[in-house]
Amino acid sequence: MDTVKFNSVEEKIIVVRDIPVLLDSDVAELYGVETKRINEAVKNNEDKFPKGYILSITEKELENLRSKFSTANLSSMTRVLPKAFTEKGLYMLATILKSKKATQTTIDIVETFTKIRELARTINEVYNAPDELKQKTLMQKGGDIVSDILGSDLKVTDSETSIEINAAIFKIKHTVKRKSEN
Repeated sequence: MDTVKFNSVEEKIIVVRDIPVLLDSDVAELYGVETKRINEAVKNNEDKFPKGYILSITEKELENLRSKFSTANLSSMTRVLPKAFTEKGLYMLATILKSKKATQTTIDIVETFTKIRELARTINEVYNAPDELKQKTLMQKGGDIVSDILGSDLKVTDSETSIEINAAIFKIKHTVKRKSEN
């Protein structure tokens, strides 16, 4: 079974009302189902999605998203306003969708949100670190998190590789230096 890669999730996270979310169409794509199946699952389990778990996108927000992102998932052909899942909404969705792919996809999505949040916390701590040693330790921790996020699929062709992550919450550039084996 294929797992969802970090980049597949990270590139779909957007910010609506200052909250990182995934649109219902993007959630459906990650789960390998039609958007209407995701929305049917929510409709059939409304009690599991209290306020703050899913945002109903307004027409104005949709227009704003269309102007920022040029994806098929936000095309003007959409007849129904999309819904946006918060992290809590994604957790709850995991309790409804039961296939093996759904379970693994949920785990991958949750791990991505967790790693992004941990990286954001670490970056904030760097600025408040009392001394240079603590800053270096935190920067190393941040580098380790970035390496963990990117996984072992990272292809390094030179002695130095730059990685830029532009998440909805923050932007970070990290350089990985490898010693030449010559």
